[in-house]
Amino acid sequence: MSPIDQTTQHLTPKTDIEISQAATLRPIVELGVDRLGLPAAAILPYGRDKAKITLEAIEALKDKPDGKLILVTAISPTSAGEGKTTTTIGLNDALNHIGKKALLCIREPSLGPCFGQKGGATGGGYAQVAPMEDINLHFTGDFHAIGAANNLLAALIDNHIYWGNALELDSRRITWRRALDMNDRALRRIVQSLGGTGNGYPREDGFDITVASEIMAIFCLAETLADLQRRLGQIIVGQTKDRRSVRAHELNGVGAMAALLKDALMPNLVQTLENNPALVHGGPFANIAHGCNSVIATKAALKLADYVVLEAGFGADLGAEKFFDIKCRKAGLKPDAAVIVATIRALKMHGGVAKDDLKTENLEALEKGFANLDRHITNVRKFGVPVVVSVNRFSSDTEVESALLHKLVARLGVPCILADHWARGGAGAADLAREVVRVIETQPAAFKPLYPDAMPLADKIRTVAREIYGAADIALEASAAARLAELEKEGFGSFPVCIAKTQYSFSTDPLLLGAPSGHILPVREIRLSAGAEFIVVLCGDILTMPGLPRTPAANGISLSQEGKITGLF
Repeated sequence: MSPIDQTTQHLTPKTDIEISQAATLRPIVELGVDRLGLPAAAILPYGRDKAKITLEAIEALKDKPDGKLILVTAISPTSAGEGKTTTTIGLNDALNHIGKKALLCIREPSLGPCFGQKGGATGGGYAQVAPMEDINLHFTGDFHAIGAANNLLAALIDNHIYWGNALELDSRRITWRRALDMNDRALRRIVQSLGGTGNGYPREDGFDITVASEIMAIFCLAETLADLQRRLGQIIVGQTKDRRSVRAHELNGVGAMAALLKDALMPNLVQTLENNPALVHGGPFANIAHGCNSVIATKAALKLADYVVLEAGFGADLGAEKFFDIKCRKAGLKPDAAVIVATIRALKMHGGVAKDDLKTENLEALEKGFANLDRHITNVRKFGVPVVVSVNRFSSDTEVESALLHKLVARLGVPCILADHWARGGAGAADLAREVVRVIETQPAAFKPLYPDAMPLADKIRTVAREIYGAADIALEASAAARLAELEKEGFGSFPVCIAKTQYSFSTDPLLLGAPSGHILPVREIRLSAGAEFIVVLCGDILTMPGLPRTPAANGISLSQEGKITGLF
């Protein structure tokens, strides 16, 4: 039963933040004890509505059987909106609504999109996690800890050079960048240490947004504190003049970095508006990083529930591919089903309809734009995971359009379920929940990654480009090709690849919607994440430090006289 009176919700439209602020939340320790069966001592409250689960409590769960793992992904995102996070939350509420023990696992929002263009990442309507203001802003301080650990390492590098440079680091070959959880294009490339000898040696540097930091990737892939420290020590910060790689452990700062991350590594426990438990932990973007929540939270959830619902960022070509090829490969996870979220509005946009015209019925555009959903379905099936399509309902959808979409999906032998969780919460996605359970019970998954570890790095990139993006081939810039050869020689050839590109298209052109084929994937830069144990492949014009739009979302956020946040989204 939802704690929100929904009898008048259609009569009184509310913003997401107003809906969230009207909810009645259970005390978080009480919720963790009653719904997850955790001892009260295992739950460390951050106020009344947020808490962390201790690593000791998670270790005590290791002998329990695993539940079923459900990935929620989506078509290529458009400005029309798809509602992937909302569907993830709605499906979890729906599974609990039909009597299943389900637990939600999603990523923490970054301040960059919260104040930029995309907005927050706590769902919408009556399918949200709460308290949404806290989660979307500072939450429990995890991102601040990750940024601090990242920048401590940067400070140690420059300090080492200042005090004699015993490691003989070449300042021209330092690859470690600073990080900030904010969209700030002015910091993409900087010159640091100006102002005289007391400030160090001037050199070129730059900032990435925190969600693109290797520390974030390590944080989300580490399974224990010991594993975290091992990975931190393996970070390569740069090279000497004779091209010897220098690792973080040589700077003697790994212990301090781990100390900053110790509390953050514990998963965060919150709840949905229907008082169902949720783990919100870690937050790499999928367009410039690997796009999945923490392994620690996911594995804990599998021990605590019969069904675990999680999401991977942006469309299935990015988030789902990286979830399968990086997270599942590294953590030994075996997903049981995937839900691909789509809307009729977004598919019409992929079919060439302008955003202002989406309310007009257009069957031709819907059928043309269906090619995008078709490819995502085909791609996910390549990993041996059964698919369910969830269609988010909008008031402008017509019955004829809905019938056409169901017909098109049915031709692929995939169930297609209309869901209304934004307006009705878990009850609005009950049919989706029942269908996902049916698919899991009747269509056993045969999960397999897209490529083997032993495949050469360039061929791994080419395989993703051809099999997932529909590209004809890749085009390696000379420096990128040389770097791949260098990494192979140094023993990193077995790592998976994490391709950074625009989320809006299968190509690197964000304006090329639908399902383009035969294009070339331009690869301009290769970055080694030795601690995260993958290779970052920068393609096209993608940037690891976003900028703010002409009218940032920050312009509409304010405080009332009573201190209540308004306009967050």
